[in-house]
Amino acid sequence: MPAGERTETVTTDDGRTDPVDERARPRRLGLAGVVWAYLPVVLLARGSFSYIFEDQVLRNWSTIFISVILQALPFLVLGVVLSATISALVPPSWIARAVPKNAAVAVPTAGIAGALLPGCECSSVPVAGRLVSRGVPVGAGLTFLLAAPAINPIVMVSTAVAFPGQPEMVLGRFVASLLTAVVVGYLWTAFGRPGWMEDRYVDHDHGSTLDNFVSTATGDFLQAGGYLVAGAGMVASLQTLVPQSVFERVGGSGAIAILTMAGLAVLLSVCSEADAFVAAGLTQFSLTARLVFLVVGPMVDLKLIALQIGSFGRGFAVRFAPLTLVTAIVFGTIVGGLLT
Repeated sequence: MPAGERTETVTTDDGRTDPVDERARPRRLGLAGVVWAYLPVVLLARGSFSYIFEDQVLRNWSTIFISVILQALPFLVLGVVLSATISALVPPSWIARAVPKNAAVAVPTAGIAGALLPGCECSSVPVAGRLVSRGVPVGAGLTFLLAAPAINPIVMVSTAVAFPGQPEMVLGRFVASLLTAVVVGYLWTAFGRPGWMEDRYVDHDHGSTLDNFVSTATGDFLQAGGYLVAGAGMVASLQTLVPQSVFERVGGSGAIAILTMAGLAVLLSVCSEADAFVAAGLTQFSLTARLVFLVVGPMVDLKLIALQIGSFGRGFAVRFAPLTLVTAIVFGTIVGGLLT
């Protein structure tokens, strides 16, 4: 077994210790998958048990909830399919060869590569791990990790659809997200220490190309879809249940509104292919505050922090997440103030 590779074992009834076959391990649906799996029940209940929604508030809530889901779903599906296709057909070694070894050049190159390759934030973490393990400069790998889910073509198109007639939101998201990814990459290159980042990545054989595609697409769809449902429920609840006086205090374009939207982005963990529709529904907040939501979300949220801990260690996550969060808020606010 190669040095540093971790193999889980299981003790049998006769006392032998055997390695665990990862491919035989049952997949867990997880909380996000459970929420997503119950969406058809909600939709059917909306039609079959309409008497439950007779109250005007409940009708408004269900209308907003379903409209956000239906608007975002096509982009979510398209993003998942493209991400799974790239995972199955484009080996990380090919990307590693395309990225220069010089960190000063590799960081912006990785940012541009992220803009061209669709992928959700969940898949960007293992891809970045593969890149770093194949010799790509750490700063470039982290730049790709941040840029790929934030400024890929699917995300840009979904943002344009969510904010019709407001091209400044598309441009602002692209510029602020790319600047954040590149600056964080350079900062980590300049000040990061090798001991801060553990290499926990181990390649696994997922079988054939088709098996790889199906496994990746299914996992991403269940996970991202669950967070989309949670985000849509939040938007519907804020729009119908929260008193307007609350939004008058925290909404608008001030610092409190910006920090509130940044905090929501971290907590909600909405997939980047669908988060623009969640932001578009929060009309009580300024465009600048909603732009900060769009910049922060694909780069810093709860599920990403958990994935980063699992891939690179706790010491990495407690340094990288705050650095990225502050940088994203700063550039989102600056670009939003200039363009919106």
